[in-house]
Amino acid sequence: MTKKRLCWAAAALGVALAATGLPGQAFAEPRPSNARTTLPSGFLDLTAARAALPLGPSGLAETRSTQTLQPGLTLTRIVRGAVDQKHRWTVEASIPGGDTSPDPDAPPTALKDKASADELVSGLRGDGFDARAERVTTPRTADYAGGTLGWRVRIGSFTSQSAATTERTRMINAGYSGSVTYTGWDGATTDRGPWRLDVLTIDPRTFRGALDASYGPDIENRETVSALATDAGAVAAVNAGFFVLDPRSGAPGDPAGVGVYDGRLLSETVGGRPGFVVQDDGRRTQVTRLTWEGTVSANGTSLPLNGVNRVPGLIRNCGGGEGDSPTSLPLHDVTCTNPDQLVAFTPEYGASTPQGEGVEAVLDSTGLVVELRTARGGTLPPGGSSVQATGRHVAALTALARPGARLSVETTLRDDQGDPVTPGPGTDIVNAGPELVRDGNVHITPATDGMVHPGNPSWYYGWVHKRNPRTVAGTDAAGRTVLITADGRSTNSLGLSITESAKVARSLGLRDAVNLDGGGSTTMVANGRVINAPSDAAGERPVGDALLVLPRKG
Repeated sequence: MTKKRLCWAAAALGVALAATGLPGQAFAEPRPSNARTTLPSGFLDLTAARAALPLGPSGLAETRSTQTLQPGLTLTRIVRGAVDQKHRWTVEASIPGGDTSPDPDAPPTALKDKASADELVSGLRGDGFDARAERVTTPRTADYAGGTLGWRVRIGSFTSQSAATTERTRMINAGYSGSVTYTGWDGATTDRGPWRLDVLTIDPRTFRGALDASYGPDIENRETVSALATDAGAVAAVNAGFFVLDPRSGAPGDPAGVGVYDGRLLSETVGGRPGFVVQDDGRRTQVTRLTWEGTVSANGTSLPLNGVNRVPGLIRNCGGGEGDSPTSLPLHDVTCTNPDQLVAFTPEYGASTPQGEGVEAVLDSTGLVVELRTARGGTLPPGGSSVQATGRHVAALTALARPGARLSVETTLRDDQGDPVTPGPGTDIVNAGPELVRDGNVHITPATDGMVHPGNPSWYYGWVHKRNPRTVAGTDAAGRTVLITADGRSTNSLGLSITESAKVARSLGLRDAVNLDGGGSTTMVANGRVINAPSDAAGERPVGDALLVLPRKG
């Protein structure tokens, strides 16, 4: 099955999940789906507009082909530009002294100050390499000043990837490190392409199917978008939120941010980062910033929860809370740590809860403590759940969760005003970031959402500034849900920078838009097959969750 329909034994446990009915406000309906069919001035009707994408010089050739996959669901393929003969392959040398990441989407240490870059250039030239230093500047965003990011070092200019690879091998043999790159991925506004985008549009005026988010059989394992789509019988699908990839960062597949499925909070938020909220009927889709809080209590005593359905002590993308290291704020693609954690687990997590030091209170389907494990990890009773404690929380949970006691686990989602929100049983939320478009204006938030890494401009350079495959989601002024994939990391499709992603979303008429997981995760499925070109060498990447468009009802 694609998404477990198990409850967290809410009634029997006394669990007051905000996602299943805690008093508070429901998600707002800012634009009724039938409020208007004529868009206001400045907004484009994606089904009819022919305005060119804001990529490269004006006048580039651009083709669009649209097909109806089912009533209210269209798929548009946009191809703009052609291979630009001025683009070359080159070798980008790693400048000593930077950080690295196990994430294959993370960049090498590419940028430093000019003095460091010049020093490396001098050494490379002394060893017979045609090296040069180049300044990298990046656009301003809503919360980041932009300007000079740093200096990069490159070697040679080649017409083929193989020639650049040969030069890289020679460089490595000389004691240096670096990677082969294509200048078309740099993001110059004068580039002539090509770009290839696929756009799914759900029109609530005629759509009678369902829009759903699925994480597969359990939270802790990854599935491909095509497998999730096939399992659900989906007409179309795209990858969704960020997730744990490296086992050293938690359970691979665990959403690295908010995850609400069928109205139940199964993964906590990352600080106040945005979530993409969808309803089963394809209406009232929105981008919303969310925080959360949770408690476990018994006999009038409550303890604060630190997480839901994740390995205690490992907080992917950070933004957890007090005591987290190196920060309590969001920091994308970084795994923060905290030795003192209290984490709740639901039946959806997986076959077995995480193992390790600490204690685990195992609850049956009524919330009764049936076992107190003095080492964490193991199977759960049918319909049961658990709470794990590490560090200084071990003694408190041990005192609270005596066998035979009844525990209540409560979680609450809050909007950016601090008010409780109550997703209904047909609501799903996947994590996202940064924002791209707000109220019809380009509004990019990398600093707020942890994409600016203090002291490491190379990370911003590779993830935000440079072109990559991207997945974008949003809504237009007519209440339509729009899901976009842009291929990248090839000569046949350059990809998009984050700034370009925002401009493209705005040009396609999106009033609110957000960036979903991208890179090798970017995947779109239609009519049972992958229609884009995922960039991982191994092909389609298994992901944490996906957005599925299900067939017409009835």
